[in-house]
Amino acid sequence: MELILASASPRRKDILTKFGYSFKICESDFNETEDNFSPKELCLFNALNKAKSVSERLKDNNVVVLGADTIVCIEDKILGKPKNKQKAFEMLSRLSNKTHVVYTGYAIVSGERTVTGIDETLVTFNDLNGAQINEYIRLFNPLDKAGAYGVQDDYNLVKNYNGSLYNVIGLPIEKIMQELKGFGLNK
Repeated sequence: MELILASASPRRKDILTKFGYSFKICESDFNETEDNFSPKELCLFNALNKAKSVSERLKDNNVVVLGADTIVCIEDKILGKPKNKQKAFEMLSRLSNKTHVVYTGYAIVSGERTVTGIDETLVTFNDLNGAQINEYIRLFNPLDKAGAYGVQDDYNLVKNYNGSLYNVIGLPIEKIMQELKGFGLNK
């Protein structure tokens, strides 16, 4: 069995590599949606459809396709990837000195077999002023990250978190490793 990551995310690639997996990348052509879903339902829906689109395109029963979708949510509002630096500033200002939740939905598809799951981590931000937020935006690229931040970036954004750090980065590897074993994939 060959593992296929249905994502071009450098962070997901780094996590799988760090944990010793051999895999290929085949980016999904599924367009993520935000319509009429709760945050948990949304990340599961997107993850499943990313994995299915790659699996259907490959039509190979000897591959295991992993899809994932990460969502940052504060006060029941989903913070996606910011469209520009101003939106990034607004998101980071909203997260400042507050606790939010990060959900990552994942789907593993191989032939007719599909497994899905979700992980959640509570993240509390430090109290950030405008100058700190602008410096973060200048030093790091917040435009390709849900919620406009990367917990792995070398910047003092996060006060603490409760749950999986890898979930916040974009792939709850602790849960996914267990699921991949069920597909015969060990690192």
